[in-house]
Amino acid sequence: MPEMTGGHAVVQQLVAEGVDTVFAVPGMQVMHIYDGFLNAPGINLITCRHEQTAVFAADGYARTRGVPGVALVVPGPGAYNAGAAMATAMAGNSPVLLISGQIASHELYGGRGSLHEINDQLEFMAPVTKWRQRTSSADEIPGLIHEAFRQLKTGRPQPVEVEVPHDYLGDTHNFEMIEREEYPRPDVPADHISAAAELLAGAKRPLIWIGDGVVRAGASGELERLATALGAPVLHSRDAQGALPDTHPLAFEVPSPGYGDPATEDLLRAADVILVVGSRFARSETSRWDLSPDQRLVHIDIDPTIPGESYDPDVSIVGDARVALFALNNALESQAFSSDWDPEMLAEVHGRRRTGLRRRYPEQVRAMEELRSLLPDDTVIVGGVTVGSRWMGAAFDILKPGTLTSASYMTTLGYAFPLALGVKAGSPDRPVIALCGDGGFSYAIGDLATAVQHRINLVTVVFNNGKFGASQNDQAHGRFGGRVIGTDLVNPDFVALAESFGVVGVRVKDLDKLPAAISDATTAGQPVLIDVVGDAMRALDHVDI
Repeated sequence: MPEMTGGHAVVQQLVAEGVDTVFAVPGMQVMHIYDGFLNAPGINLITCRHEQTAVFAADGYARTRGVPGVALVVPGPGAYNAGAAMATAMAGNSPVLLISGQIASHELYGGRGSLHEINDQLEFMAPVTKWRQRTSSADEIPGLIHEAFRQLKTGRPQPVEVEVPHDYLGDTHNFEMIEREEYPRPDVPADHISAAAELLAGAKRPLIWIGDGVVRAGASGELERLATALGAPVLHSRDAQGALPDTHPLAFEVPSPGYGDPATEDLLRAADVILVVGSRFARSETSRWDLSPDQRLVHIDIDPTIPGESYDPDVSIVGDARVALFALNNALESQAFSSDWDPEMLAEVHGRRRTGLRRRYPEQVRAMEELRSLLPDDTVIVGGVTVGSRWMGAAFDILKPGTLTSASYMTTLGYAFPLALGVKAGSPDRPVIALCGDGGFSYAIGDLATAVQHRINLVTVVFNNGKFGASQNDQAHGRFGGRVIGTDLVNPDFVALAESFGVVGVRVKDLDKLPAAISDATTAGQPVLIDVVGDAMRALDHVDI
């Protein structure tokens, strides 16, 4: 390998790992890496306007492409700005590599006020990373990046961080790049599979509870095969929605801690064997219902610390969801099932919530159902912290795995637009729609320029009600008896603002015009912002769905 700087070595090792896109914000400590991109035409360098956006976008890219996403930032304020996005990737089990610059190696822990100096930046990253490391010499760069990819591709997919002091990035060496590796999914213990199969085959009312591990593992086919064989209802968390299409007769949503269909909770109480796959099955998710002593539990998860975290399973299977479900399906092929779920009863429960919503809110449900009919099945919805996402979740059918993205339990305000930039960058030929509240969208307004500069033709829908809605609802209708303070917003003219960036701006005042506006925007061939105001916003601004 010819001589090159450490910055060029970073880029060349990313190329060796198969990376084709990096989301970044420039700065003094990482400029040798930027220089390395000049010799890497196969990498699309997307320069963002904020470090938080860079990591959110890398997260969205990882989720839609099923490969690690990569972000690059400076140390200190850059790394700290990235923190909320790293926390979101951690909560969402997303394989994101954050490459952070660092101050010079001889200045570390010196406390001299070096540019962007933060003592123990690695420790700051500890709660939001699966693994993190700093190079102690320039020649470690290829090996450290390669190890980061091994961490990202094995076990539970979660973010990692690599730090490189900037003097190492400027050093010149004869670096040896390391070839890309793929890591086989480990087998699962045969005796654990046999024990789980025996429980499920003998169950009268088996039930399957799934989390995003099913989607991340690409296990939807094996899930449907198992559920169909057992006749078992499948309860999905929000991040697993679409693992079975919402229209599938066995697909149900996990009851929310705040609300939910009592009949769905009755399914949980009636089940005698519950199979949990790719979910923490945390008590926070089951707060309206609890496992009874006579219910048996089988728990499958790639992370060995998850089964038993909240409930002790009768059978614990540590492994990839697709591998485990494939083995379980094979083990059950020769079994006779005794499941006695009533298909007619399940069908009635399946449609009950939508029927109730349609009766109470016909205009709103009609708009969501019309929008569904206008969009391709593989349209990706990035649902932010906004009432619009609540309506999508209630009445817009998700038909493909991985086509609904959320911030998981982190519920990060402001994540939807920047994360959707990465989704669209990774899937330019699919419609991608970001659902944003006016407060959350304002976190990353500057990255409208990123969308224009890099031709990321995202559709951004801003639900503009002039308030931090969830917080004001808590004040006005919740715990504070109508005492409202600090939750009203003064907004710009979002359409004029979008147009000033070169984004197409559209204003929708009537709810019945929203489906066509969104559908038209997906074919505009450029970024579009839709400002939902007036009667359209008032129609959607319900909290009891």
